[in-house]
Amino acid sequence: MSGATLPGDPPGGRRAVGVWSIGVSVYFVAVIFRTSLGVAGLDAVERFHVGASALSTFSILQLLVYAGMQIPVGLLVDRLGTKKVLSLGAVLFTLGQLGFAFSPSYGTALASRALLGCGDALTFISVLRLGTRWFPARRGPLVAQLAGLVGMAGNLVSTLVIARLLHGIGWTAAFAGSALAGAVVLVLTLLFLKDHPAGHEPAPSPHQGAVYVRRQIAAAWREPGTRLGLWVHFTTQFPAMVFLLLWGLPFLVQAQGLSRATAGELLTLVVLSNMVIGLVYGQVVARHHAARLPLALGTVAATALMWAVTLAYPAEHAPMWLLVVLCAVLGACGPASMLGFDFARPANPPERQGTASGITNMGGFIASMTTLFAIGVLLDATGDDYTVAFCAVFVLQALGVSQILRLRGRAARRERERLVASRVETVHVPA
Repeated sequence: MSGATLPGDPPGGRRAVGVWSIGVSVYFVAVIFRTSLGVAGLDAVERFHVGASALSTFSILQLLVYAGMQIPVGLLVDRLGTKKVLSLGAVLFTLGQLGFAFSPSYGTALASRALLGCGDALTFISVLRLGTRWFPARRGPLVAQLAGLVGMAGNLVSTLVIARLLHGIGWTAAFAGSALAGAVVLVLTLLFLKDHPAGHEPAPSPHQGAVYVRRQIAAAWREPGTRLGLWVHFTTQFPAMVFLLLWGLPFLVQAQGLSRATAGELLTLVVLSNMVIGLVYGQVVARHHAARLPLALGTVAATALMWAVTLAYPAEHAPMWLLVVLCAVLGACGPASMLGFDFARPANPPERQGTASGITNMGGFIASMTTLFAIGVLLDATGDDYTVAFCAVFVLQALGVSQILRLRGRAARRERERLVASRVETVHVPA
C-alpha cells in the first residue's frame, strides 16, 4: 500500500488522536462490561443456581443482541454519525451493567445482559468510523488494530480488577461501582467528541427509508471483500472470545485443576499477548498489504494446533508450559480478526463504511455465540467433559476456512480493479 496521502484524506495529527481517544474510551468501558461475566461465571452459577447451559445463555443472549445489531448499527453510523451512536451506546451498556448488579433473579439478569449487549453493539463500528474520518487511509490498519488493543486492555481490567472486586466487596458493589465508568465516558463523549475534522464533512446523502437501507446492505454485501472480511472475522475471533468471555476460567479450574488465581493469570496472558501481537499485525499490514490473508490463516492454523495438542494430551491435566503456549497463541485471535476489516474497508466507498464494517463484525460474534452454546450443551450432555466440548472449535474453524479459500480470489481481483480505477481518477484530478 502506498504511504502517500490520498486526495481528500483527513489530516490526522494531535487533534485526531484526542478525539479518537474519547471514542475509544467508550469502547474500552464497553469491553470491560462485556467481559466482566468471564471472571464472574462461577459466582453467577452460585448466585442464580444455574448449570452450564443456563450460564452460557448469559453470553449467548448478549452476543445474539450484539451480532443482530451490527448491520443496523452500521446504517445508523453512516446516517447519524459517531457522536450520537456512541452516546446512546454508553447510556445502554451502563444501564445494563447496573441492572446486572442488582438483578434478584436469573431472568432479570438475562434482560440486563441483553441491554448491555445492545449498548456494546453500538461502540466498535462507531470507533472504526471515527478512525476513517480523522486519520489518513494509510493509517487505517494500524488505527483499527490500536482500537482492538484498547478493547483488550478493557478485558485486562475485567481480569485483574473486577475479579478482585467480586471477591473483595461482593457482586452488587463490584458491578454497580464499575458502572460509574460508563457515566464518565458518556459525559466525555457529549462534551468533546466530534464526528469529523472541519472541512472534511461527508457529502449529504438523501435518506430513502427502507429503499436506502436495502440498497446500502445489498451494495456492501455484493463486494467480495465484505464477505471475505466477515469470514476472516468469523474464523479468527471466536476461540479467544469464547475462552475469555465465559469458558476459559471453568476450563482451567475444573478441567485442568488450577486455582482461580493461576487461571486468572493465564487469562491475563491471553490479553497481554493480544496487545503485543496487535501492534505487530498492525505494523505489518500497514507496510505489506498482501500479508493480511497469510496472517489470518496462520493464526487459525496455530490456534487449531494448540487446541488439538492441549485437548489430546495423554495425562489428566495438560502441563503448565502447554497451557501458557495455548494462551499466548489465543492472544493472536483478536488481532487476526481485525484483518477482516482490512478486506472490507478498501472494498467499499466512505459512505458505506459503517454498513460494511457492521457486516464484517457480525462474523466473529456469530461464531462465538454458536460455540458458547455448543460447549454448554456438550458439557451438560457429557458430564463436564471439556475435551469433547471444546472440539466444537474445530468445526467452526473448518467452516470458516472453507469460505475464506472460496472468496479470496474474487476479493483480490476486485480490490485490484478498484485500486487501478482510483489511480486513474487521481491522475485526472485537475491541479
